[in-house]
Amino acid sequence: MSNSNTEKATHLERKMEARHIQMISLGGVIGTGLFLSSGYTINQAGPIGTIIAYTVGAILVYAVMLCLGELSVAMPYTGAFHVYARELIGPATGMVVALMYWLTWTIALGSEFTAAGIIMKEWFPHVPTWHWSLVLIILVTVSNIFTVRIFSESEFWFAAVKVLAIVAFILLGFLAIVGIVPLKGYTHAPGLTNLFKDGLFPTGFGGVFTTMLTVNFAFSGTELIGITAGEAKDPERTLPKAIHATLWRLIIFFIGSMVVMTALIPYKQAGVTQSPFVHVFKMMGIPFAGDIMNFVVLTAIISAANSGLYASTRMLWSLGNEGTIPKIFSSTNSHGTPVIAVIASMIGGILSLLSSVYAAGTIYLVLVSISGLAVVIVWIAIALCQIKFRKKFLAEGHSVSELKFKTPWYPVLPWFAFLASLASCLLIWFDPAQRIALYWTIPFVALCYVGYYLMKHFKK
Repeated sequence: MSNSNTEKATHLERKMEARHIQMISLGGVIGTGLFLSSGYTINQAGPIGTIIAYTVGAILVYAVMLCLGELSVAMPYTGAFHVYARELIGPATGMVVALMYWLTWTIALGSEFTAAGIIMKEWFPHVPTWHWSLVLIILVTVSNIFTVRIFSESEFWFAAVKVLAIVAFILLGFLAIVGIVPLKGYTHAPGLTNLFKDGLFPTGFGGVFTTMLTVNFAFSGTELIGITAGEAKDPERTLPKAIHATLWRLIIFFIGSMVVMTALIPYKQAGVTQSPFVHVFKMMGIPFAGDIMNFVVLTAIISAANSGLYASTRMLWSLGNEGTIPKIFSSTNSHGTPVIAVIASMIGGILSLLSSVYAAGTIYLVLVSISGLAVVIVWIAIALCQIKFRKKFLAEGHSVSELKFKTPWYPVLPWFAFLASLASCLLIWFDPAQRIALYWTIPFVALCYVGYYLMKHFKK
């Protein structure tokens, strides 16, 4: 740990390099949503509609990340946006943001454990699913419980596998589009005809609208860059670099993949039977396409679980560090790792796993609904914090030139990030399939605020 008492109060050991931070962010955002669910999105919105939705989503994410960049370079704390919300909006909001973000990743852990077990069962049908879930739980816990260096290095390589798979998919896909790689079912190069042959919006423009509501959730995980701020080497250099690199990688990986999928698979066939990645590889005649993609998806699951436990742990550490929850959660081992917070978050993930098995239609559905909306609420808080931070910074007599990283186009860009994130939350009301998220999240947030003030009252 740092020798400075002030630094001890704001961050853990600074051992992460730029390459680790970029891959941790990618590890959180590139998961089963891209590999498995993207075909369904294309089927619902049509080719052009899906590409438009992902492009707009990428612009919104970048706006939020630019807001986070200014905050995390000026205040590189472990717990990041929860600390910013506490300082700039209010202590109650800080606690609510932390709890919601912790819940988001804890629920994700339970889902990843289940998915890993199901994939392994395809290769080892006689071994119970829960055995593989337990192996993943142990693997991810060990990765997180030792030094942050071990965690960040393991996450770098987990994330690298799926990044390489996506790059290979995009390169081979573009070669197939122009006819260099032959495709089963095509006598000549498909080109871009599948994008337009059924009209610009074959499912109606409403399909684009519905897809945009889910695209934000697909991009959730990029904000992990802010979580790493307290453990980044030279945050003034590494964080901006990671933010800019992550945006372009997401555009290439997500939008590039969507262009390949929509060009090679007629939209009515997408998402109906199998992963679009497997579908395209089989069309190219690549042997063992299903097994290859199952391995990549398994790696993606481990990577997402690794990042998820890291994120939820840092939120608990930050809450314990400031005294909102018992101080024991901020205690660290000799390597500077908050072990109690790791164990508590993993227990939360195991309970989520159990609820997904035994109460999927009740408790688990409620938890998933809240966690699905929580990330976008965190984005709203990040944008609002940046607006308030800049006003406060200037009011204290500072000049913008003093900032090591500046959110560009202030105040237009942060207000765009705030209003677009808010709109994506509120517009969920118009999608009956997702409306349940509002039914549970609004009361949950209100309950968190009430709980904070009751806790504060009884502490007196």
